[in-house]
Amino acid sequence: MIRVLLADDEAMIRSALAALLRLEDDIEVIAECEDGEQAVAEALRLHPDVCLLDLEMPGLDGVQVSERLHRSIATRCIVVTRHARPGVLRRALASGVAGFLPKSRGADEVAAVIRRVAAGARYVDPEVAADALSDERSPLTDRELDVLRAGRRGETTGQIARALALAPGTVRNHISAILGKLSVGTRQQAVLIAEERGWI
Repeated sequence: MIRVLLADDEAMIRSALAALLRLEDDIEVIAECEDGEQAVAEALRLHPDVCLLDLEMPGLDGVQVSERLHRSIATRCIVVTRHARPGVLRRALASGVAGFLPKSRGADEVAAVIRRVAAGARYVDPEVAADALSDERSPLTDRELDVLRAGRRGETTGQIARALALAPGTVRNHISAILGKLSVGTRQQAVLIAEERGWI
């Protein structure tokens, strides 16, 4: 049996998918989680073969959950998303995600991907992969992306500086460079662009 943990903050989707996967002879759903923190805790406790993670969850998103688990246990992670932005795919693959597919796929297709990933293969939805190949790269440096990530919820310059162990002046310089590169007037606008394009 392939032991699967499901994590999705939408209860109806989570319970429906769990019910459909339980109809498969070779798949056992061992946990249903409503957010990223719970998914990490349950995965560390239960050691599932595969974690099926929604990308957009409160707190930790599916990619962040995958990153944490990748460092700790041998589970393989599949990220599902309603909006499969190419930048997110790159971030997911860099974090060790083994599968990536849109939520528009049927339960039978999801089960097939679970089997492939459990067997050691990787799977990326072909349409998402094609979009990723044609998508523009971020003009921001890794450090500039760190600054945006650390300030995405409106944190002050001082809070960002402390989180990244940087001087406040250095953070201000990074923010100025970000605004110039993206041709926007505020950090919030820069965060929106970076999130929309999947850079953070």
